Amino acid sequence: MDAQFWHDRWQEGRLGFHEGRVNRMLEAHVGALGLGPGQRVFLPLCGKAVDIPWLLSQGYRVAGAELSEIAVRDLFAEMGVVPEVTETGSHRRYSADGIDIFAGDILEITADVLGPVDAVYDRAALVALPEEMRRRYAAHLSGITAGAPQLLVTFEYDQAAMDGPPFSVTEDEVARCHGARYAIEVLADAEVPGGLKGIVAAREKAMLLRPV
Repeated sequence: MDAQFWHDRWQEGRLGFHEGRVNRMLEAHVGALGLGPGQRVFLPLCGKAVDIPWLLSQGYRVAGAELSEIAVRDLFAEMGVVPEVTETGSHRRYSADGIDIFAGDILEITADVLGPVDAVYDRAALVALPEEMRRRYAAHLSGITAGAPQLLVTFEYDQAAMDGPPFSVTEDEVARCHGARYAIEVLADAEVPGGLKGIVAAREKAMLLRPV
């Protein structure tokens, strides 16, 4: 899967991966991250997630990385906010009060460009990547966030019944990707109502990753 796949999805408006509401696992378990007001949450491959304005409304600051500038522009438009746009390294930074979104390849962003991060919320990144990219992504994410704790949301389903993304990512796969750097705790394991994309029965899981 290359960058063009995602550019095409946004260009054509094929946004089946866009949830359109605040994620239920985020609402229920953001407290497990132990964040205080004003602390900064990083969302990798954030799209135009409704989770972003919700996190802002809870008093957190938000950073995000997103490949598609269509998604980034849509995010700010739907929030009714006009961002300041600057060039920084290989990314274009869209900023407003409490929020910074970096448009570009997440694997090229550096810790210096991203800035300090207190926690990571990964709902749409690990499950969006094919297996051969996941370990590289996981190591890079830990590196640019100085091993910040993560709230990770995954899906498990019969991969033969539906093509990803989102891909089925088992607990064993999470351990392979993150287990060397984090202790992993399953916070919730719930059926996806109506099945994933209405196609296949699936479980949605929330996991807390604490640095070891």
